[in-house]
Amino acid sequence: MDKKMTRAQAGQRGGEKTAQTHGKNFYEEIGHKGGEKTAQTHDKNFYKENGQKGGQKTAQTHGRDFYEENGQKGGEKTAQTHDKEFYSQIGRKGGKNSHKNG
Repeated sequence: MDKKMTRAQAGQRGGEKTAQTHGKNFYEEIGHKGGEKTAQTHDKNFYKENGQKGGQKTAQTHGRDFYEENGQKGGEKTAQTHDKEFYSQIGRKGGKNSHKNG
């Protein structure tokens, strides 16, 4: 009996073998190269559209708790890396924008 492997199966097998023989740095390096190449061949709209698609998909698959948790983490990290002046500036900007829209 001749059992041929599908293209997908062959790709998966090759990927598993590569993962066994290459470390994290290998994947970081090829990811960086791919990102540079993509940046050379695509404009801002490409990234904007992909970001919107990803955001819509995330919104469909994650609930409110997911966003609250991420917002909390982001706020904590920002508090560690920014001073009072930063918060003062963004507060003024927010006040100006709400005045324009209100």
